[in-house]
Amino acid sequence: MKKAIVIGATSGIGKSIADMFVRQHYQVGIAGRRLDLLEAAKDRCPDNIVYRQLDVQNSASIEPVCNELVQELGGLDVLVISAGIGEANKHLDSSIENKVIATNIQGFTGVATWGMRYFKNQGYGHLVNISSIAGLRGNGLAPSYNATKAFQINYLEGLRLNAVKSGTQVYVTDVRPGFVDTDMAKGDGLFWVAPVEKAAQQIVEAINSRKQVVYITRRWNIIALLMRVLPYSLWKRM
Repeated sequence: MKKAIVIGATSGIGKSIADMFVRQHYQVGIAGRRLDLLEAAKDRCPDNIVYRQLDVQNSASIEPVCNELVQELGGLDVLVISAGIGEANKHLDSSIENKVIATNIQGFTGVATWGMRYFKNQGYGHLVNISSIAGLRGNGLAPSYNATKAFQINYLEGLRLNAVKSGTQVYVTDVRPGFVDTDMAKGDGLFWVAPVEKAAQQIVEAINSRKQVVYITRRWNIIALLMRVLPYSLWKRM
């Protein structure tokens, strides 16, 4: 039986991925900040889920919590990082920027490096991170969110190269969603907003296929292409 850990599994995409893993008969370790939601998930699937409370902004707790989950699961095949935050911050409140950086860079890096060390030592495994299509360009309304997602995209490519050079069977998947119907999807004029279950299904399919990079839902490949080629003179007007 395969074993997976989902960090950031109390709501949204992370919760739906964990639920889908359970339906595919994985043993699943889940972690997140809200203890009541972790306990509720355990109550729903007592035979398939173990949990630990974790706030990735507390970097010192990441490694002990992940080690405890692996020990209780009896191993690890897939690690999914779905812990992330983002807020509009037009007036550049430093406390907001620092929270986003602490979660999306420091917390992400702590989990990702722990997972890569574990998988390389094991000789195999699969690291998956939920980044964002937002990481392709800057954003004046939420500069820290787009910038931290750009960091994740670049860091994941580095980890993928690191795994290749190590000669191990370690895979890295970068999931770049567009708009998904979660609390993270804020603002007016949103389009192509995917139901969270549909997004999770496509993500799990990409994991099973060991995709390196995937846009969710698939139609966002078109937007990604446009974002890459659009000149700054036009981008700044959007």
